[in-house]
Amino acid sequence: MTRSPYLIFSALIGLVLIPLFLPGALSAQSNGGMGKPGVSTVEPGKMRPIEVPLIQAAPAIDGKLDDWKIDPLPLGDWLTYNPAYGEKMLQRTLVWMAYDKSNLYFAFRCYDPEPDKIKTSLARRDTLWNDDWIGLSLDALGSGQSSYDLFVNPNGIQGDILTTSNRGEDTAPDWVWDSAGRITADGYEAEMRIPLKSIRFKSGADVRMGVIFWRRVSRLGASASWPDLPRGLSVFTRHAPLHFVDLKQPLMLEAIPNFTYSLRQSRTSPSLWGKADSKPDAGVTVKYGITSCVTLDGTIRPDFSQVESDSFQVEVNQRYPIFYSEKRPFFMEGMGTFELAGAGGDGNLRTAVHTRRIIDPLYGMKLAGSIGNFTFATLSASDRAPGKLDDSDPHAGQREEFNIGRVLYSLGKGSYAGALFTDTEFGGGHNRVFAGDISMRLGEHQSYSATLIGTETAPVDGASSRRGMAAQASYSYQTKRYEGAVQLEHYDRDFKMDSGFYNRTGISGGWAYSAINLYPNEKKYAWFKRLNPFIFVRGYRDRIQGGNDLIYVAGLRFYFTRQGMFRIHQVSGREPWAHKMFDVRATEIQGQAQLFRWLNVQSNLSLSRSTYYDPVNPFAGNQKSYYVALVFQPNARLSQRVSFTRDVFDRLANAGRVYGVNIVNTRTSYQLNRRFAVRAIVQYDSSRTRVLTDFLGSYELVPGTVAYAGYGALYERSSWDGRELLCGSGDYLNTQRGLFIKVSYLYRF
Repeated sequence: MTRSPYLIFSALIGLVLIPLFLPGALSAQSNGGMGKPGVSTVEPGKMRPIEVPLIQAAPAIDGKLDDWKIDPLPLGDWLTYNPAYGEKMLQRTLVWMAYDKSNLYFAFRCYDPEPDKIKTSLARRDTLWNDDWIGLSLDALGSGQSSYDLFVNPNGIQGDILTTSNRGEDTAPDWVWDSAGRITADGYEAEMRIPLKSIRFKSGADVRMGVIFWRRVSRLGASASWPDLPRGLSVFTRHAPLHFVDLKQPLMLEAIPNFTYSLRQSRTSPSLWGKADSKPDAGVTVKYGITSCVTLDGTIRPDFSQVESDSFQVEVNQRYPIFYSEKRPFFMEGMGTFELAGAGGDGNLRTAVHTRRIIDPLYGMKLAGSIGNFTFATLSASDRAPGKLDDSDPHAGQREEFNIGRVLYSLGKGSYAGALFTDTEFGGGHNRVFAGDISMRLGEHQSYSATLIGTETAPVDGASSRRGMAAQASYSYQTKRYEGAVQLEHYDRDFKMDSGFYNRTGISGGWAYSAINLYPNEKKYAWFKRLNPFIFVRGYRDRIQGGNDLIYVAGLRFYFTRQGMFRIHQVSGREPWAHKMFDVRATEIQGQAQLFRWLNVQSNLSLSRSTYYDPVNPFAGNQKSYYVALVFQPNARLSQRVSFTRDVFDRLANAGRVYGVNIVNTRTSYQLNRRFAVRAIVQYDSSRTRVLTDFLGSYELVPGTVAYAGYGALYERSSWDGRELLCGSGDYLNTQRGLFIKVSYLYRF
């Protein structure tokens, strides 16, 4: 008898939900999910606010704490949250905090009994995550919906993250703030100065914020916080309250004029280059604080030069489109507000607003802020790229207009209801989307979300409009011991969202996940932190490909010190493609570790029975994928990352190789000082027989005040037929080259 895949899917969802009906067992086995007996934990909601002192003489931000004349904050135990929860951090930490009319100040004294083992680097911003670091999460609005997360390593190198209740962590934003650090005989010290102009808060005589402090010890692979952060709880429920008296927002007005010059050439024959295409350009970006909680950003002829190259990826035999992250500063800042509940993760919708769809904008404008319980954001841009067509095309010279609006209403810390509207217009056609979503936390350990999306598309060619719908509902449960999640989703055939990035349409189904966390005896096995057995199942009805897609995954994860992780899992199931069904089987092994202070290793091995996604004549085969990445850091200034990927697909029964792809990505960086760096990228892709070289010198005083000079060259295997170069055969030849210069300066008024 053939079993319905949905009966199996429903049974596995039931397995995920079993822990919910065993509250007694959960309480007994997980210590209530709130820590270990004998270790003090903190209930931020019951704390009296920390009264932040107003100071008259500002401390120098030099990494030396001798000019701090106030007492440190009276904090309790710092408890680990990763990889295990509830262990008391033995490395003691003292924290100071103060403010004046222009800035917030923080200082940290991080004791370490083995200071010679502290890992630090002198590197670019946001590259410190494998180092020791100290930091904070500042809920400046006190809304429980967003926070500024700022970090420094022992050399004072910065990292910043915007965390929002709907998107989670986003490392894209870069704010203007100052930091310094130094290693001492008993650990290290660090300082931060955060200008009030760099954050949004509710200005006034009585200001409330929230704070969490973080610390990581790299060699242990352990991260700790105060207040503590039990598994399953939103970070927004754990901020300790802060109180400021008479904290006023200064005038927020800044301008960043920029100038870029680029020159590109393509080879026309083995011995000749074509005419150089030079392009000088200039523009300006302006930010204005309408109120202390609302800002307006506008840009005309913006600098959208892409300083960082996309890493080569395997592009052969991909069922779903390949995602490339945003790298342009104007679009990177503050985009978390636009995300819909349920996006990302293992769902079909990766992101609701993927700004790389806006390729060559003439202008852009953003308005964002908070009023009462409401948070809102808008984005408008005019893209020149779709109109750069042949002159005979009726739409040549036209621009595609993007307009996006988002509003959220706070339903409590970490909970919200929201709406999203997007509209794209080009050549008489349009795509309009309206979405509503809700995300709620139920007590300490449960949360759910739901999203409903409607789309209406009028094609450029004047054909009739098409309408589509999509919806998702998800539920998650997490404690120290157990974790589980379920997401159900549906996408119509005619669903179309030009602003978003999603895998496919015409599907109905979902996925479920369940896991248990086991903690070895820390006294006997100090190196072994957590064992995590898990199961995952995904099932969809695919109406376009014609069949039921059903995948099962079962595996184990092991977490160790030195940021070590080892994972092994087994995959089995079936998938439809072009109205045919194919078996799917795979064994995958992953691992990573900071083996030494100077060497980090990541690796992955996959052996599978897979599908060759030919749209007309697909077939099954054996696929082998290997990946290894090494990060060398012989000293604080030099860093080199080398990764190798090999992907091989063979027909069954030794019937022949379909393809073999080798990809090498290398990146070498040398930081001369905190502001000046050079880096070189070399990438090789055997499937497209190309090699990319990319060299860059950079100077960054603060975000916005930067200077770059770069040169890139593309080498391709090419042959000459007497009239044109044919790529794919022959010797490697430099077919394209280019250089660019970019200069911008931040004026703060």
